Amino acid sequence: LQRVSNLRRSDSSFSQSKPTEHRVIQLRALDDVQVLDRFIDPHPFVPSDRDNREHRCKEITDIQAYALIRRMKQAQIKRAGIGISGGLDSTLALLSTHKAFELMGWDSKDILCYTMPGFGTTSRTKNSAIILCQKLGVTLKEVDITALSLAEFEAIEHNREDLDVTYENVQARARTSILMNSANKYNGLVIGTGDLSEIALGWSTYNGDHMSMYSLNCGIPKTLIRYVIEYYSQTNSYLKEVLETILDTPVSPELLPNVDDTISQETESIIGPYELHDFFLYHFIRHSFSPKKILFLASKAFAGKYEEESIKRWLQLFIKRFFTQQFKRSAIPDGPMVGTVSLSPRANWRMPSDADYEIFMDEIR
Repeated sequence: LQRVSNLRRSDSSFSQSKPTEHRVIQLRALDDVQVLDRFIDPHPFVPSDRDNREHRCKEITDIQAYALIRRMKQAQIKRAGIGISGGLDSTLALLSTHKAFELMGWDSKDILCYTMPGFGTTSRTKNSAIILCQKLGVTLKEVDITALSLAEFEAIEHNREDLDVTYENVQARARTSILMNSANKYNGLVIGTGDLSEIALGWSTYNGDHMSMYSLNCGIPKTLIRYVIEYYSQTNSYLKEVLETILDTPVSPELLPNVDDTISQETESIIGPYELHDFFLYHFIRHSFSPKKILFLASKAFAGKYEEESIKRWLQLFIKRFFTQQFKRSAIPDGPMVGTVSLSPRANWRMPSDADYEIFMDEIR
């Protein structure tokens, strides 16, 4: 009933009927449901059928490529700049940008890729980024941000041994500054790499990786991004090995110093599993379900994998971050709408940055 009511509110094809005589039907209140026979899909963004999934992935790559082509034509430019980390998001952004250039017959050398190693960069991610760029035949530039970050620490009198949020954000903003200034120099478009899941959680640095000139991944959740990259791997055999390595790499911003050249900062150990957050996001936005109902559904969907208390903890974090990080979404760049869930402040999602989340949190405390 909640789902249908939400559909009626959001779809203008439904309207209120004229008042007429009606009859009242008494229904007995149902007991709380404990056993649910219906299958609850733990990955609502990802089609479970392989053929449907491959078709969806192809559609997504087409949407990304043609949307970027339209934006670049509008801006009257034929160069694109991307920060490449060797992670999932920047990989997908590069692959779809490369597809756009192929479709238009543009020179792939006009895709300017920047690998910007910092204090936490590992050889695994850096090498993956380099190999991918070489395979695609794009222009690769390396700009080490450590000196730039140290200069910034000195300018703001920040102790470089203090590994706090300032330490991390200085690096993220240094990378964005390099990309923006390089785009001006070469008359290019900075391609944003952040995905829908990160946008929902506000998992970005304001005016750092949060900002770009066109946000290519903004409509794709993290759980689906893996399959889109896998699709590219299956349809481009020369990329298979490097893409499998990237798919096998833990998600990490790599902003804290690594330990023995291994990733020390894994995103999902900090904010929780993306498959849970994508589940929360889908039902919270698509159906306007209450936190209590989402918790119930998630407990059934992930039974045997996550304890209910663990799901509740990550749901509470999701709700808090979703509300407190709206100020970032209010200032995000344009990007293509891919599916039915969008957080664009200019299209499907309008929310005040000062909205209170306590009433939602009270349901599951």
